[in-house]
Amino acid sequence: MSVQEYLDKHLLSRKIEDAVNAAVRAKASDPVLFISNHMRKAVPPVITKIKARQILDSRGIPTVEVDLYTNKGMYRASVPSGASAGMYEAVELRDGDKGKYLGKGVLKAVNMINEKISEALIGMDPLLQVQIDQAMMDLDKTEYKAELGANAMLAVSIAACKAGAAEKEVPLYKHIADLSGKNNPVLPVPAITVISGGKHAENNLAVQEIMILPVGANSFQEAMQMGSETYHHLKAIIMEQYGSVGYNVGDDGGFAPNISSITECLDLVKGAIDRAGYNGRIKMAIDVGATDFCIGKKYDLDFKTPAKSGQDFKTGEDMLELYTKLCTEYPIVSIEQPFDKEDWEHTKLFSALGLCQVVGDDLLMSNPKRIERAVNEYTCNALLLKVNQVGTVTEAIEVVKQAKDAQWGVIISHRSGETEESFIADLAVGLATGQVKAGAPCRGERLAKYNQLLRIEEELGNQAIYAGENWKYPNNENKWGPCI
Repeated sequence: MSVQEYLDKHLLSRKIEDAVNAAVRAKASDPVLFISNHMRKAVPPVITKIKARQILDSRGIPTVEVDLYTNKGMYRASVPSGASAGMYEAVELRDGDKGKYLGKGVLKAVNMINEKISEALIGMDPLLQVQIDQAMMDLDKTEYKAELGANAMLAVSIAACKAGAAEKEVPLYKHIADLSGKNNPVLPVPAITVISGGKHAENNLAVQEIMILPVGANSFQEAMQMGSETYHHLKAIIMEQYGSVGYNVGDDGGFAPNISSITECLDLVKGAIDRAGYNGRIKMAIDVGATDFCIGKKYDLDFKTPAKSGQDFKTGEDMLELYTKLCTEYPIVSIEQPFDKEDWEHTKLFSALGLCQVVGDDLLMSNPKRIERAVNEYTCNALLLKVNQVGTVTEAIEVVKQAKDAQWGVIISHRSGETEESFIADLAVGLATGQVKAGAPCRGERLAKYNQLLRIEEELGNQAIYAGENWKYPNNENKWGPCI
């Protein structure tokens, strides 16, 4: 084949001429580089290969990582995992072979990607996020993704989202904003874990996390400075009162002093805020994780203390009274999962008091049907979104829209088992949720999210908006004004 025949076969003469004309119009200083990039953009993107592998999360438990290749590059994503899973959330596919990783291997999910999902998606345009996610859902056919596994599907979905952003030559958060139909990125207020308990730490504290929210900061960078300083002041206070063993950390980096009293923990955090000089500018939040210590219809706040467990059960009314007292005595603006996952009655009663943001975690499990019920029954007023509970980027965007349409708050959340993946940082900014929960300013897998948010703020420059005191309703999405 002659050169001319080759040019004619692939219509290269016209394409090269177009590229040269574009370089002339742009007055390109490096015409070869400009023409090369122009020609590359002219080629439609297509998924060419998907390769999955088993890696370890921050707890040393296997999880899934994916490399998604297009004809223009490679895009990597990995997925987190929680300490517990509910019956209404998307299913993680694990091996169950007790002889390997205590049954927690994910080679079945890896094989699902390498064999079934890969075959279905090769040839698709990575810009078509909805179609990619729908193709996987059609392949699975089960309500909770039990066939392919949500861990398999989410890893591929996130990798495809990154590929789509790269093709558009825009930041990931901007691509996510485009997918959601909005263009109002907001830097979220971080809910920074400072004390860990529950299933996340080996101490006697029943509640899962105590967090601080730097709502009085003027930027995300300042928020992280405030949070980090308070964290280190808390470490010093714990050292003074409990010695060096008191500042061991839990799964998400929060300190884990071996105390069981919620008020004692809140006093420690309040003292750290005061010592840091941020009184009034930092608020507090609690992730109760009450499902873990609900027995029947009663609550055992001593469930982690063998000598006391089962001796002093609290009723729903007792817990309601406790939360009311805590919100009165401490600057608490948000309480997550205050009651059992099926205790709709007391959750609704607490929400009706209007004392703070009431967040549904186990209650909702990021499940659209349960969110709809909670909206209709006025059960809570905020969603904790864990992307691995829904299983695809498209579905994550849809449940955020569902919550925002109900004028709820939305928190994008990490899991106890994390990787260095920073996707939720871009997701929180792109969807303008106003709140992100990514653990303590400690441990690399937690800081991967916070550091990505710092980069995004720097990139946005003068256009950067920090949610601040509008953390619950950024971009004036509510009709009541700032939530403080």
